[in-house]
Amino acid sequence: MVADTCLIKHTNALKKRAFLFAKFYSSVLTFVLLFDTISVMEKQTKKLSAKTKVSFALGDVFGGGSFNIINFMYPAYAALTLGLGASLAGIIVLISKIWDAITDPIMGQISDRTSSRMGKRRIYILIASPLVLVGMLLLFFPWGAESTALRFVLALISYMFFSAVQTMVMIPYYSLSSEISADYTQRANANTLRLAFSVFSSIICVAVPNLIVNAIGQPNGYIVMSLCFGTLFMLVLLCTALFAKEEVITPKSNEKFSFKQFLKPLRNKSFREYMAMHVCASITMATMSSIFFFYVMYVVKSGNTLANGGAGDGLGTLAAGVMFVMQIFALPFYLKMINKKGKAFTYRFGATWWIVVALCLLALPANIPDSQNWLIFVICGVFGFGVSGAVLVPHTMIGDVNDACQLQFGERMEGAVSGLLNFANKVCQAVGVGLVLNLLELVGGFVNPDPGQLVASQPQSAQTILTLFMALTPLVVMTFGIVISFRYKITKQKQNEILQFNQKYNQAQNKECLQNEKQNLLDSL
Repeated sequence: MVADTCLIKHTNALKKRAFLFAKFYSSVLTFVLLFDTISVMEKQTKKLSAKTKVSFALGDVFGGGSFNIINFMYPAYAALTLGLGASLAGIIVLISKIWDAITDPIMGQISDRTSSRMGKRRIYILIASPLVLVGMLLLFFPWGAESTALRFVLALISYMFFSAVQTMVMIPYYSLSSEISADYTQRANANTLRLAFSVFSSIICVAVPNLIVNAIGQPNGYIVMSLCFGTLFMLVLLCTALFAKEEVITPKSNEKFSFKQFLKPLRNKSFREYMAMHVCASITMATMSSIFFFYVMYVVKSGNTLANGGAGDGLGTLAAGVMFVMQIFALPFYLKMINKKGKAFTYRFGATWWIVVALCLLALPANIPDSQNWLIFVICGVFGFGVSGAVLVPHTMIGDVNDACQLQFGERMEGAVSGLLNFANKVCQAVGVGLVLNLLELVGGFVNPDPGQLVASQPQSAQTILTLFMALTPLVVMTFGIVISFRYKITKQKQNEILQFNQKYNQAQNKECLQNEKQNLLDSL
């Protein structure tokens, strides 16, 4: 009997490794396809060097990877391993986002006011890169204090420190995404490659951390995991800081720091529409990913195969991996759609696909047998295809929106745009994640377990909350994003008109004579 059990475990482990290898191999093939697609599009336009594009895209290995480690792993880690319960875990996220409300605008305006040999943005990525390693270690450090209150305070401080470091990296990095090239197509291609790296990192950062923790065990598994990925993130950010030289060089801003200056981008119509679409995709992704493993663990499998805080025999990890692999496969398709149909249409297509597939979860039976696990993989794969479009498009829009802001305000303000966008994203994510985690505890789920305790099952009320949030969040949130996308008017032709006018306006001796043309262009947006 023991020998049979060991054989089964060994067979399952081999299946996992084979599946992960297949995902990695398919991702590499998709990267080849993506590069081929981009190269065809670049034949008639000024090219960014491969070194610049890859160095720039590497930065989002941290952006996408850390986002998914935190959103997929941290709620379960804080609630179960630290023994804080779902409610306190949600409060940690919420307070940290309030902290971001302070740090994000400050960082955006600091970078706009910076002048250095490395430009406005890369100097901060360079400084913050070693702090990322420290932040990862603190975030998943297994604080062993007996007092729940003390564990909560230590976890909160650790989360706030990591959030500050993340702000120091991502606000300048978001700004760099619009300064990497002045060309519409080149900028879209660079940001598409950036998203490919982000999604590829997401695959690794969803699958591998759980495997490390499960292989080593708690709590040392979390320490090893955070050390490995903290080092990886530090190295890729160093590459971005040193080699992703921006093409668009702008003078530093001399305006004084003020809350009014922080909110200034909101006066631009295109920015408001862009921010709404971006936030809708971000809050939907954050809310669903924060409860994804809970959903697989306690609804799909009803806790029957729970192991080390993960989903069964790796079902949740593998299912999430399938979703992210499909996101990469879908990128060339969406890149071509952007160039044929435009960014707003592509966003609507992906969002609608996302909504329809999510509603199918309402028909998925609970506690499906192991023989039907393939059904979860199919659903997650189809999910990923839609998510790819809705998440890709906002990343390709930011440069166009910065051009529109320059048209209206007469200055480049990438830092302010990125700071306000990142702040809005984090606040909305905190509300979504905090809401679902607190509702779970309110209905009797995840009630303050002992540190490290494995909860085998959840009440039906908690299972219902998990199912409803997974199935209905895209319908409620992404429908709003779809409506807003119909108002977004920046096409490739319109962006070229904006770019040409901005160049003419900057060179003009008498700018007053251009005011009517400027206003007509703004009215067309």
